[in-house]
Amino acid sequence: MLKRGDVMSNCSTCPSNSSCSKDKETCMVQINPNNRIKKVIAVMSGKGGVGKSTVSVLLAKKLNELGYSVGIMDADVTGPSIPRLLNIREKARGTEEYILPVETEDGIKVMSVNLLMEDENQPVLWRGPVISGVITQFWTDVLWEDLDYLIIDMPPGTSDVALTVMQSIPINGVVMVSIPQDLVTMIVMKAINMARKLNIDILGVIQNMSYINCPDCGKKIRLFNSEKAEEEYREMGVDILGELPMTQSLNNYNDLTQDRIEFDKIFTPIVLDIMKKLN
Repeated sequence: MLKRGDVMSNCSTCPSNSSCSKDKETCMVQINPNNRIKKVIAVMSGKGGVGKSTVSVLLAKKLNELGYSVGIMDADVTGPSIPRLLNIREKARGTEEYILPVETEDGIKVMSVNLLMEDENQPVLWRGPVISGVITQFWTDVLWEDLDYLIIDMPPGTSDVALTVMQSIPINGVVMVSIPQDLVTMIVMKAINMARKLNIDILGVIQNMSYINCPDCGKKIRLFNSEKAEEEYREMGVDILGELPMTQSLNNYNDLTQDRIEFDKIFTPIVLDIMKKLN
């Protein structure tokens, strides 16, 4: 592993350099000089079970299809699901200095606790400080090298682990994932307010599981009152990036097949909007 003294806060190579207002003396961000990451996007919810990891994978896949070099950091240490979503069976390797991420067939670099464990079904029985340390190492000790975008699949909640990610990694913007249901909307608003208190830009909200398409007539069937949720986000000054349907194939990007063209019509504008906001 890299020694602490080898990884220094370096404003010139930090992804947030152009928009950062932090004091150099108190900044907690450390930069691995061997990594050159242009943009860092956190995918967050505050609430578990809303499809945050699925959106992280979809975002990474679409950016990759658009020709960008992409990595995914699975920061949900106690509930890691990125390797399973990407159908990764290989384990991560390391050298004396670095942890080497696993690459998918299409070249997306991935790091997750499940890539370091022999059995993915075994629980991670670590306390907060240990988990926070692991996430910090995923940023400083993983050899990401050159990336246009690093997607961070955030843990649920607004506790110390999420705080560690936001304070120790130079996040350029946060994509919130929600479903248009009152209780979930309230929890997502907590996450939005957390990011704002830490001066991190909210790129917008993706409303997942918003509707199902009738297989007979194609009509959208709304599962929740999405208009109320959208109104609450507008009052907070947060944009709705788009809505995603509830479909079985959406849980596995490789299974979209027949739905791929229709899905691309929905998701591609969302990704282009995120890119525009970051630039």
